[in-house]
Amino acid sequence: MLVLLVSLATPSAHGAERGRWPGRVPDTVVLDGSRLALTKMKLQLGDRELKRTLRDLTTQADQWMTQGPWTVTDKDQVPPSGDKHDYFSQAPYWWPSKPKTDDNPYGCPYVQKDGQRNPDVDKMTDRPEVGKVFESAYELSLAWYYTGKRGYAEHAADILRTWFVTPATRMNPSLNHAQFIPCKYDGRSIGIIDFSQGFTSLLDAAAILDTGAPGWTKGDHAGFRTWNKQFLDWLVNSDFGKEESAADNNHGTFSDMQIAAIATAVGDRDLARKVLREARTKRIDTQIAADGSQPQELARTRSFHYSTFNLVAYTRMAAIGRHVGVDLWHYTGPTGSNLFKAVDFLLPAATGAKPWPYPDLEFKAYAASDLVHAAADAGDRRARAALTRLQTPPGGDLWALRPAVEQLDSIAQG
Repeated sequence: MLVLLVSLATPSAHGAERGRWPGRVPDTVVLDGSRLALTKMKLQLGDRELKRTLRDLTTQADQWMTQGPWTVTDKDQVPPSGDKHDYFSQAPYWWPSKPKTDDNPYGCPYVQKDGQRNPDVDKMTDRPEVGKVFESAYELSLAWYYTGKRGYAEHAADILRTWFVTPATRMNPSLNHAQFIPCKYDGRSIGIIDFSQGFTSLLDAAAILDTGAPGWTKGDHAGFRTWNKQFLDWLVNSDFGKEESAADNNHGTFSDMQIAAIATAVGDRDLARKVLREARTKRIDTQIAADGSQPQELARTRSFHYSTFNLVAYTRMAAIGRHVGVDLWHYTGPTGSNLFKAVDFLLPAATGAKPWPYPDLEFKAYAASDLVHAAADAGDRRARAALTRLQTPPGGDLWALRPAVEQLDSIAQG
């Protein structure tokens, strides 16, 4: 078995381009491809617990088989650019202050209500539909990888191809009109967060499909890679991208995570390392207190959600760091702040040992589940001891099959 594991985990000498070498270990950027390959082997050898978890995953994947593909061009609204290939979404926490009339169809001016989501946001279909693209392609590609059922792969490929590759339906690689506010802004830099966490899962979905999935061609791989290079250039060099990178809260953390992930995926490892190294002082030192709290996120009306949300970006950055030689888990700032303390700060509420003592409009303990798994895997003994006391997320605990942190209580981010 040792020989087999070594052969699975070693790319061929011809694998200069990410993901196209003939081995079966996915060249993922957040997930650990070798760990996926080992898990797949355990499933093939009959591991009963993994088989139960796989049923939870395939139950979710099966629900996607009759949905999609989706396209950015299939929306009723036209962005300010006049091009339906441009992504278009509305700020979730902004509400009309006047009655909607023929003369004032939006009810302008808009006012902000932090944490309270305006239902009109979902009438603009790009945001909810791209969320379905992120989730479905990820779950379908994983289901194919573990089961070998070609239908999963073919549908995942069709979903990715339609939104990102096919000229007639592809999205332009920019977010100039994300989170617009009626009568106020045509788009905002903070709209970049619409893509941040979910899109990095697509990078791993594509890497999984790159291992030889039916329906995913070399042309699809090349087209998606080109889109990512163009999107990365926009994230790094556009005014919106620069503004989002400069943010000192969860927006900045997610911006770093997204740039590092895409840079790793397209082979710019130097950029990925630079972003992750700077995140130690630029993010951890300034956002995490000595006791592990995140003061800016605790000030939100959804304080537990946003504390876990910001840590999603941190822990995914730590996972990306493993691929490019940057250790974020074991970095400690000058005041003693580090990622282990930030996760441990959540443990009493996550395990039900103590109530969460800060405001949260809809507290959900399971939001911290993946974070605790990640910290435990990285060597945190307190997190490891807490695993059996976590609240199970809806749809089951899938960590064993996709060990990368997700925002499990997803709401519209902002």
